[in-house]
Amino acid sequence: MEEKFGIIKQEKPQFPVRELLVVPHKGKFLTVSYPAFGGNTYRGNLEDIGKTYTHPQTGETMNFRPADTSESISAVTYDFENMAKPKIFDPRWLQAGHIVRTSEGVFTNTTKTDEKKLKQLLNSAEKVNGIYLINNTMAFAPYDSFETGKQDCDTFARGGLARALEHTTEKVATNLREIASPRFYKKGVNVVYFDSVSEPVSGVASLYSSRYFDDNRLYVDGNYWDDLINGFAFGVLDKSRSDASEK
Repeated sequence: MEEKFGIIKQEKPQFPVRELLVVPHKGKFLTVSYPAFGGNTYRGNLEDIGKTYTHPQTGETMNFRPADTSESISAVTYDFENMAKPKIFDPRWLQAGHIVRTSEGVFTNTTKTDEKKLKQLLNSAEKVNGIYLINNTMAFAPYDSFETGKQDCDTFARGGLARALEHTTEKVATNLREIASPRFYKKGVNVVYFDSVSEPVSGVASLYSSRYFDDNRLYVDGNYWDDLINGFAFGVLDKSRSDASEK
């Protein structure tokens, strides 16, 4: 039999290459893009999340959907010290997901700014420990359920904003408590731009390490729009779309 010698070239991937990260999430597993998409504006990152990718080892075609705030928080909590903190929080921002500030509180994972319609959602929502869980992703934290400004990590994690972002029925947002712990931020947390507004304002919940004031705090910021400030966002593996792309 005639042998063929020489270099065997690997076929070039049809789509850009992306790896995956599997993390614990609400007692199950969550598969997200690795690394996170960025650094770009949130709008730009969402556009990249919507594209098609190839896994470098398996060659499988993959599609992603934007992570909601609780999924984003689970993604960065995993090995936070070695992964998300030095690669996302310290140099830039985590773009956790959309939020809308209203006159009475903060809605998570929505861009709708019709306050009347938003309030109507609360009629069928589950009220748990002072916050409202509207569906599997959306939540509402009244302003009187959390503190703004500088605070310790326990005060923040027990507050309504942290629990709404993490979309938990528990009294403590455990992942955010881990991220904000003195192990990483000795002076605690600073919650900024989560104040009452006369008209609903859509923005992006962003988490980052203090860089300008060097005060060793975790900043939780509600001031940025989706087309302002470059940062990082996660995409969640969309198995149904990925399977369809293979057919």
